[in-house]
Amino acid sequence: MKKVILSFLFTVVLSTSIYAQKKAASEEVKVTIDLVNVKEDKVQVTVIPPAFTTNEVIYQIPKTVPGTYSTDNYGKYIEGLKAFDKKGNELETIKTDDNTWKISNGKTLSKVTYLVNDTYDTETGRGFGKEEVFSPAGTNILAGTNFMLNNHGFVGYFNGKTETKYNLTINHPENLVGTTSLEDVNKSTTVDEFNVARYFDVTDNPIMYSKSDFVTFMVDGMEILFSVYSPNGVHTAKSLSADLEKMMRAQKAFLGKINNNKKYTILLYLSDMEKDDAKGFGALEHHTSTTVVFPEAMPAGMLGKQLIDVVSHEFFHIVTPLSIHSKEIQYFDYNNPKMSKHLWMYEGVTEYFANLFQINQGLIDEDEFYQRMVGKIDNASKMNDTMSFTEMSSKVLEKPYKDQYLNVYEKGALIGMCIDIIIREKSNGQRGILDMMQKLSAEYGTNRPFDDEELFGKIVSITYPEVGAFLKTYVEGTTPINYDEFLAKVGVGKVKIQVPSNPFLNGQTPYVSVNQSKEIFVLPNTDLNDFFKSLNIKGGDVLLAFNEKAYNVENIYDMVMESQNWKVDDAISVKIKRDGVEQTITGKVKLSTEEAESYQTSDSSKLKLKESWLKG
Repeated sequence: MKKVILSFLFTVVLSTSIYAQKKAASEEVKVTIDLVNVKEDKVQVTVIPPAFTTNEVIYQIPKTVPGTYSTDNYGKYIEGLKAFDKKGNELETIKTDDNTWKISNGKTLSKVTYLVNDTYDTETGRGFGKEEVFSPAGTNILAGTNFMLNNHGFVGYFNGKTETKYNLTINHPENLVGTTSLEDVNKSTTVDEFNVARYFDVTDNPIMYSKSDFVTFMVDGMEILFSVYSPNGVHTAKSLSADLEKMMRAQKAFLGKINNNKKYTILLYLSDMEKDDAKGFGALEHHTSTTVVFPEAMPAGMLGKQLIDVVSHEFFHIVTPLSIHSKEIQYFDYNNPKMSKHLWMYEGVTEYFANLFQINQGLIDEDEFYQRMVGKIDNASKMNDTMSFTEMSSKVLEKPYKDQYLNVYEKGALIGMCIDIIIREKSNGQRGILDMMQKLSAEYGTNRPFDDEELFGKIVSITYPEVGAFLKTYVEGTTPINYDEFLAKVGVGKVKIQVPSNPFLNGQTPYVSVNQSKEIFVLPNTDLNDFFKSLNIKGGDVLLAFNEKAYNVENIYDMVMESQNWKVDDAISVKIKRDGVEQTITGKVKLSTEEAESYQTSDSSKLKLKESWLKG
C-alpha cells in the first residue's frame, strides 16, 4: 500500500513538474538573430512565441524607446515579416501601421520571421531631433565587421506579453566579440545566449559585435567594460581608457552610496565620416550600460574630453530616471507612449550632475565650471523661456514642444543648479541636490515608480518650502529664471573675461574657405587675426598641412576641431602654397582673444557657502 502510494505521489509530482516546465517554456519568447548569413545588408530574426488562446495576435516593433523622447518608428526598418503555424503553413499577416502586424489564427502561431535593415546607412546628417533615428539609439549592420544591436531595432513584442521572459540567441562570426552587460550562458564561440525577465530588459541591454578591442577595470566594486569600434584603427580602448577610468572613479566618489551597480558597459562606436555612416553624435543611457557615437576623425585629446562629458551624463542616469522615475517610465508603452512631466529632473539634474561632479572632484576648475553654466544660460535664452517645463515634458513628442527638447540640457541643468543653491542656502551648506536625490532614491528606487503629480510634494517634504515655490514658479510656471539672483546667494557675480578665440573663426565667420581643387585657402581681403599674422600667412595662401598632417575639404572639420587643442606659444609648422609654390612656415601659436561673460566670487562673506556648493 505504502509503496503504491509513494509511486502514485511520485507520478503526480513528476507530471506536475513536467507540466510546469512546459507551461514555463510556453510563457517565454525565444528570439534568434542571425549575424552570420547577412544578405543585402539585412539580418534575419526568428521569433518563437509563447502559446496564445486568441485568434488574433499583435506583434509590434517600438515606435519610441525610453531615453530618446522622439518618434522613431523602428518598424520602418523591418521587411518581409511572415508568420507560420506548427506545420510550416504561412498565416495571414496584415501590417496595420509602421510598427504593428496583425496575425490571424493566433492559436496555431508557431514562428515569426523577418529581415532587419540598419539605421546608420540612412542617416543624412541633419542631426538629432530630425527624421532619422538618433545614432546611439540606432542600429548598424556591417557584415563580418560590426553590428550595433540596440535590440529595440531587432526584437519586438507580442501585445500583452511585455512582462514575459525572453531567451535571446545570437549567431555571430567567430572573429567578432559581443560586448554587453548581459550574461552569456552559452560557451560557444559562435553563439551567444541571454535570458532576461521581460521585454524591457531586451531593450535595456545593447550589444556591440566587433573585433576584440575592449578593456575592463574595477571602480569601487563595480566592473567597467569599455569596448571600442574604430573602423580605421585610429583609436583603441586602451588609448582612451585612462581618461574614462579617472572620470568613473570621480563619479563613484561623488555619488557615494547612491549607486550599487556591479557592472557597467560603455560601447563606443566611431563613425567613418567619409562613408554612409552614423552622423548623430552623443549617447543613450541604460541601467547598466551606455551606447556612444562619435566621429572617428576626432582628435584623441578632444575625444577623451567628449567622453568625459557625454558618458558622465549617461552614467548619472542611474540616479534618474533609472532609479527615480514615474509610472509612465516604469510601464513604458513603446507604441503609444505617455510622457512624464519631469524631464527637468531626468535630463536636467543629470546634466547638472555631469558638470558639478567635475568641479567637485577637481577635474575642472571654477572658471571652467562657470563658463559651462554661462554657455547653458546663453543657449537657454535662445529657446522659449516662458514655456512651462512640465508641460513641454509631458507633450515632448508633439509640436511645438518637441522643438524645445534640447532645452532639457540647458535650462534643465540650470534648474538643477538653482535647486542645489536653494538647498545649500537653507541648510547652511550642509545639504544640496545630491542629498535630495539620495532621499528620493531611498523612497522610490528602481521598482517603485511615483505618480507624476506627487513628486513636487515629496520633494518639499524632504527639502524646504522654498524649493516647492521655485518648482511652482519656474518649472511648472512660465516665469523666466533670473540666474544672477540665485548665484548671488552663494556670493557669485557676473564679470567680463577674455577668452582665446578659434584661429579659423571670427565669431561665426570663417577666415578660410575651399577652392575648386578642394584645397583650403585663406580668404583674401580679410583683416586676419593674430594667428595668421604672427606666422606671416596671407590672404589667398593655400593651407596644405599643420604639424605635418595634411588637410583638405575632406577633413577640414578635423582641422578646426584639432585647433581647439592648440595653446599659446605651442610650436607649430604650417605647409602652405603661395602663388603656386609650396613652403613650410614654422613658429609659435598666437591666439586672439574675445570678450565673454563669466562669473566669479563677488561676496567673500559667502565664500564658505560657495565652497560647500561646489566642493561639498
